[in-house]
Amino acid sequence: AQSSQGAAASSKSTKQADRALAKAVRRALGKTPGFDVSGVFVKARGGAITLSGSVKDGSQIEQAGEVAKSVQGVTSVSNKLTLFHGGNG
Repeated sequence: AQSSQGAAASSKSTKQADRALAKAVRRALGKTPGFDVSGVFVKARGGAITLSGSVKDGSQIEQAGEVAKSVQGVTSVSNKLTLFHGGNG
């Protein structure tokens, strides 16, 4: 078992890594042609990505999961994206 000091230090760098990974996934989604990333939230925790929020096209839900999986450092993807039902189409 690690000493508590070591765990605290590693959890800080893990937080930075998580933030960087979430940013990388978001950037990858933003680069995907036709993908609207504006309503999508990306959370990372130790390589595990959680996608939440909504997209305007159902096919983009699966697409987002595939893109997230392809980002280096991602170990798993929990895809909680939903279809956005807007009043104006």
